[in-house]
Amino acid sequence: MAATDKEVETTGFLGWIDRRFPLTSTWKTHVSEYYAPKNFNFWYFFGSLALLVLVNQIVTGIFLTMNYKPDATLAFASVEYIMREVPWGWLIRYMHSTGASMFFVVVYLHMFRGLLYGSYRKPRELVWIFGCAIFLCLMAEAFFGYLLPWGQMSFWGAQVIVNLFSAIPFIGPDLSLWIRGDYVVSDVTLNRFFAFHVVAIPLVLIGLVVAHLVALHEVGSNNPDGIEIKAKKDEKGIPLDGIPFHPYYSVHDFMGVCVFLFIFAAIIFFAPEMGGYFLEANNFVPANSLQTPNEIAPVWYFTAFYAMLRATTDPFKIVLMIVVALLGVLALLRARGKWRFGLPVLALLLVVFMALTESKFWGVVVMGTAVVSLFFLPWLDRSPVKSIRYRPLFHKVFYGVFVFAFLVLGYLGTKPPSPASTLIAQICALIYFAFFLGMPFWTTRGRFKQPPDRVRFKPH
Repeated sequence: MAATDKEVETTGFLGWIDRRFPLTSTWKTHVSEYYAPKNFNFWYFFGSLALLVLVNQIVTGIFLTMNYKPDATLAFASVEYIMREVPWGWLIRYMHSTGASMFFVVVYLHMFRGLLYGSYRKPRELVWIFGCAIFLCLMAEAFFGYLLPWGQMSFWGAQVIVNLFSAIPFIGPDLSLWIRGDYVVSDVTLNRFFAFHVVAIPLVLIGLVVAHLVALHEVGSNNPDGIEIKAKKDEKGIPLDGIPFHPYYSVHDFMGVCVFLFIFAAIIFFAPEMGGYFLEANNFVPANSLQTPNEIAPVWYFTAFYAMLRATTDPFKIVLMIVVALLGVLALLRARGKWRFGLPVLALLLVVFMALTESKFWGVVVMGTAVVSLFFLPWLDRSPVKSIRYRPLFHKVFYGVFVFAFLVLGYLGTKPPSPASTLIAQICALIYFAFFLGMPFWTTRGRFKQPPDRVRFKPH
């Protein structure tokens, strides 16, 4: 009698492992028998690329720590030693520094794809929340790692960002002192930032990535049409519009990896500083606590949020107070039940609190809220369809304006402040928040196209 598939799988060395560890079943569940929609396009490269860059950062980071000295008197010299004396040390360092920027490029594009095709909508709310938590962890990881080269921009950038916490009423000064471990950024700060960057945050990040992938494979991947492929299956329970991730999308993603590595290598070998956006000139100068750089600005992937922080002046705080008051009036007119009077009272208390506190604190709040707003997308977007393909034209215009405003903020955050740039940043910040606050209203308006019953797919 011919052996069944199960008997074949449980024989030999693989069978010995399977009886003690679910290797084959895990491979089937998450790779060879994980059915993904057959109409994935260019935008679906970036999830795999994010995983690739994460591995690059971990591996290159391990090699860098072998020669790096987390000591204020030795840190800068140890980085120079890696660059000049360690065999291939310059390549590992540039792979790590370029990888940090490319990580954010890939993640921003990955999140934009989720925004386009409604990948945060039911039943993928947890997938999106885990993804946003990964984004927050990446920001923390990048911030803690930025101090480690102990250059001028690293030192003063950390000083400015940590000092922002001092604007929090009552606990601010003590909180910023606790974060630094000293009254100024010092050797103590460097050591604790090193511990967070190398050990603490990566452990949390890896855990969130695993949770993100497990949650994704539990509910299944979204697709450009926003159709649930699990709704239509054949007699074997296989989605009619799905294909196994391996070998189809493993080969598909391999092509994307090849293109990405070509671009990645070109940057490393020909423009690792990218005109000062990836590595600033001031960071090639040892940290000096007695000499402040002419302009202190974060790395490009933080500049949009930094521009919002810098744009929150006293006049802009008054504008925010007016916005909060209008939201309270709107809640009074539209809310029902216990929220009808609770929300307006809350808005009134918030306006009073804003009047009594300084604008620096509200700049920190605006910057933090800009990131936290992403977590609420699954409940703010109430469109009857998921994908941008089947939404009205003005929805696409709103998405375009939102992206344009974010890019303008990112550009302004790299430039010295001026009255004109501050005004533009304030307008773009209002557009950014209006996009989220208005979602419950504008996402339900307009004439929507009817999505097809089956995914639209044309073979290459």
